[in-house]
Amino acid sequence: MQHPVPSAPPVDLLVVGGGINGAGIARDAVGRGLSVLLVEKDDLAAHTSQWSSKLIHGGLRYLEHYEFRLVGEALAEREVLLRVAPHLIKPLQFVLPHEPHLRPKWLLRAGLFLYDNLGGWSGQKQTLPKSFAAKLGPSKSSNWGAGLKPQFGEGFVYSDAQVNDARLVVENAKDARARGADIRVGTAFVGAKRVGDIWHATVRDGKSGAEQSIHARAIVNAAGPWVKDLLAHIDTPATKETVKHIKGSHIIVPRVHDEPHAYILQNKDDRIVFVIPYFERFSLIGTTDVPVTDFAAPQITDDETQYLLDLANTYLARPLTREDIVSTYAGVRPLYDDGDDDPSAITRDYTLKLDRHDGGAPLLNIYGGKITTYRKLAEHAIEKLLPFFPNAKTASWTDTPLQAGATTKSLAALSDKIQTRGISAGYAHRLVNRYGLAADQLATADMGEIFDDTFSEKEIPYLRDHEWAHSAQAMLQRRTKTNLLASPAALPRIHAAIDAALK
Repeated sequence: MQHPVPSAPPVDLLVVGGGINGAGIARDAVGRGLSVLLVEKDDLAAHTSQWSSKLIHGGLRYLEHYEFRLVGEALAEREVLLRVAPHLIKPLQFVLPHEPHLRPKWLLRAGLFLYDNLGGWSGQKQTLPKSFAAKLGPSKSSNWGAGLKPQFGEGFVYSDAQVNDARLVVENAKDARARGADIRVGTAFVGAKRVGDIWHATVRDGKSGAEQSIHARAIVNAAGPWVKDLLAHIDTPATKETVKHIKGSHIIVPRVHDEPHAYILQNKDDRIVFVIPYFERFSLIGTTDVPVTDFAAPQITDDETQYLLDLANTYLARPLTREDIVSTYAGVRPLYDDGDDDPSAITRDYTLKLDRHDGGAPLLNIYGGKITTYRKLAEHAIEKLLPFFPNAKTASWTDTPLQAGATTKSLAALSDKIQTRGISAGYAHRLVNRYGLAADQLATADMGEIFDDTFSEKEIPYLRDHEWAHSAQAMLQRRTKTNLLASPAALPRIHAAIDAALK
């Protein structure tokens, strides 16, 4: 075993976990003047953060569980995040077909009235269209019932937003690094013990196996599903907090209709399932809520697949079969155990627990949360740690864009500009939605081979050198979704180009 390399001077904050919460906390902390080291044993967004329903939303169904604070905060954050990352987060309208035997109209109207207004009660201006009742049959101006059985003639339309979840994690990490944070992907946290007001931690490089001793003034445990497991490697008393691991699974099928809206479908078990436009050619259907104990490599089950197909087919005019499924995925949400036995009713709110045994160095454990509220979670995490860092800036600041100057208008102009360099409209659009304003430097006349207008040879060194992508999976799944968008004929050539670059 190699001996740890002597540590540099203490860092203010050691963040363990490269999901959306860890990356968001690292960005917030370094922007307040703290020195930050983030370690992630696998890859950024390698686990829960890449397997969401791809939504920035208040959570309409959470109103039935009286989660008014969470919904209000999430709706306010929805507006902030549309400004923070306009290349990754887009407005999306949802159609809720009315099923009289499941929820009466008055209840839906009341819920949507709350949904329209809860976000504004915080003082955050709401810019997305308010909800309204709609006829679902085709008309000259709309076709809100596209793809549905004709029996669904009435419903409601409301607004939320869609996100490229894994890329949002990467953008937060890139911004943190640009401000001075040390982001180490493929570096595992081994353990830590308190020595007075300093943590003595050990981390291990995944490639070389070399261990390094790190001194830190505070540790943030943002390990997601592993938040409790990590505590077994930290010299601190056992905690009473527990986590419920809830698996959510999705299926991806060819687009079920040509309109730009999504559906929110009610089921007789009181759950809801989304049918969401996904990239240009697909629909994303999910999610399930299944308690699990094995969370390292979750997979969708046959029962979950059938559940999603059955509910979709209750509403869709053209029935879906298993043969229609293009891809599936499953992720595990580490929810704070609030004592509720119903997986759908367990709070999606976050809980932050500060551990300072015997007045020693602080440890902050992050439980729960959702991608929509990651920025507020980070703010609240830093606020809990501010007493230990009197010189840190106290004002919140992360409502500023991840890319200065990025607006819907500037991104559209960049897409047009890139096309003047001989790049197709489709690929220019994908580059801008993927990299935002950074696409301007990436997109040149010499892109190497462009595969199916989805991915180019030039992206490979960029992803390797600027986005910590050191495997084909990192590049093609988490960073670009090329494994879904490219043709079966192109994928072997893409893998060969990646293998050559990584060697």
